[in-house]
Amino acid sequence: MADVAVVFHWPPAAMEAMALSDLMGWRDHAARRSRSPARSPETDKRR
Repeated sequence: MADVAVVFHWPPAAMEAMALSDLMGWRDHAARRSRSPARSPETDKRR
């Protein structure tokens, strides 16, 4: 929940009612959004 809260600026109360599957989907969105361009999977493949 913390990564979703930090990336999207959502309070924990906003996520309490979410189903676990929804929360995990938002966590994936947060991970993609917060990924540095220098550490993207496409960049890592070129090294």
